[in-house]
Parts: sequence; C-alpha cells; structure tokens
Amino acid sequence: MKVICSSEESLYRPEAVRWRQRMEMMEPLGDSVVLLPCSMKKPYSNSKSHQKFRKIARSYQELIVTSPFGICPRELENTFPIQSYDVSTTGSWSQDEIEETGKLIAKYCEGKNIVANLSGGYLESCESYVDDFINVCKDGRPTSPDSLYNLRMELKKHQKINRKEKTLHELRSIAKFQFGENGDKFIPDNVKTKGMYHKRILSDGKQLALLNKDHGLYRLNLSGGEILKELNTHIVEIDFDLTTNTVFAPGIIKADPKIVPNDEVIVVKDDAVVGVGKAIMTGHEMEECRNGISVKLKHRVK
Repeated sequence: MKVICSSEESLYRPEAVRWRQRMEMMEPLGDSVVLLPCSMKKPYSNSKSHQKFRKIARSYQELIVTSPFGICPRELENTFPIQSYDVSTTGSWSQDEIEETGKLIAKYCEGKNIVANLSGGYLESCESYVDDFINVCKDGRPTSPDSLYNLRMELKKHQKINRKEKTLHELRSIAKFQFGENGDKFIPDNVKTKGMYHKRILSDGKQLALLNKDHGLYRLNLSGGEILKELNTHIVEIDFDLTTNTVFAPGIIKADPKIVPNDEVIVVKDDAVVGVGKAIMTGHEMEECRNGISVKLKHRVK
C-alpha cells in the first residue's frame, strides 16, 4: 500500500507521526553515523544514488534523512510505511519539516561522530540542531564524484562495524520499532536466520517469528509469543477457550492500550499464551466494543 505524502500537511499523517515517535527509541550502532539524503525509489537501497552510497558506507551506521518521516536508520528501510511512501524530493523544506527532522537527528546522533553527505533542506535540518558534524557534500550534489570521494576519505578515519554485530542490531532494531521500548529483547543473542526472502527467526531450534520482507516486520509464532508475554507488551487477555482463529471483542478482559490495527499481538488465557495473530481493532476498542472481530489468529494452541 502506497502512503501518499504530497503536501506539507503530510507531516501530520498518523503514519508519519507514529513513525517519528518510534524513531525516538532507536539507537545507532558504533561510534559514527553517516547522514544521507532520501531517494524517490523505495526501499532506498534500490535507488542508484543509494547503491553508490552503500558501496562506501555499508560498514557504518547509515541514517537516511527524509520528510515527512524525519529519519530512517538503514536497518529499517524495508519496514512499513517507510518502504512505500511517495513524496517529491525537491530539497525545499518548510520550517516545520526542518524542526521535526532536526530534533530526531540530534537525538539519534547524540554523542556520536557525524559524517553528513547532505544539501538543501536535508542539510538545513542538520545544521539547525547539530553543532558538530562534517559535511562532505560538494557543490550541493551528494552523488557527485567529488562528494563520494570526500565521503570515502572521511570514513577511512572512522571505525567500521562488525558484520555479525550489524545483523543482530538490525533484527533488534526492527523488534524495538515493532514491539516498543523493550522490543529489542525479543531477539536473543543466539538468534539464527534462515531464508532468502522471508527470513525465519530461530532460537534453540524453535521459530520465534517470520521476518516478512513485504512489509519488513515480524509475524509471530507461539514461541515468539512467549517472549513477548515476558516483555509484557502487545497482550490481549481473554476468558474463553479458543476453538477458531477469530477472537471477538466480547470475550476480551484486557488489551494493551498501545495496540493499533495490524499490530502483531499475543492472546493470553489464565496467564498462558494460547494464540498469536494480527489486531483488527485498537487495544482500547477491544476492551470497549460489545461486538466485532478483535484479532485474527495465525497460530493457536490446539
């Protein structure tokens, strides 16, 4: 599904606001952050400009600067809605766009070495809220040979990130984005992945979830539901026995107020995980409604 962001008001779309709120939880890996402009093509890595950037910066923490979503760490570029929004990249930004983006850049990059390859509104947002950074962009063209050369030379002064650490950080960042503040604990140290497109997330021989490449988020299995229960998040409590893959609102005792439609949730009865699936209602609606489908289950205890 395309998220159309065609005007300045797009800054206040629910998807954009929710994304920026979640970006406040994100943390970079390593000592340095590379700031890059967004591209028309999504995910960014599929664009010609980012293919050039990645050849140079892939061993460092990359942060894409964009509006109306503010920022996007490279490891989250395949998640919805950042992988499917449509916006013109004119480089001309309003004051509100500069402010919202600049604050996120400053928070994300706090205490890190910052190497920017930015121009136009992208650069303005950085300059407005970050005091100490190096901009390697030459003549306002981040993809020019001179800019790319400057980026390569500057990054040689910075420490690269271990590939294994980067993979683990990516999995945990997605979990934190999807499940909240402690969501990174969803991914254990001994995690393994299998699959070329959709990736199975495994630990101790059990599948915790499936990382769905189409929207960049986890689809839970029952074992993963057990971990989320321990983290006390995305829980829907019921008072009846499950006999179908549909949970209706009347049987729900309590639901996490943070739940929004399409969230992955766990269904709990008598303090035991009995199912996992996708929310159809918000957590508040699940508690208040007297009819209607609340959760569509994908897996349940039989």
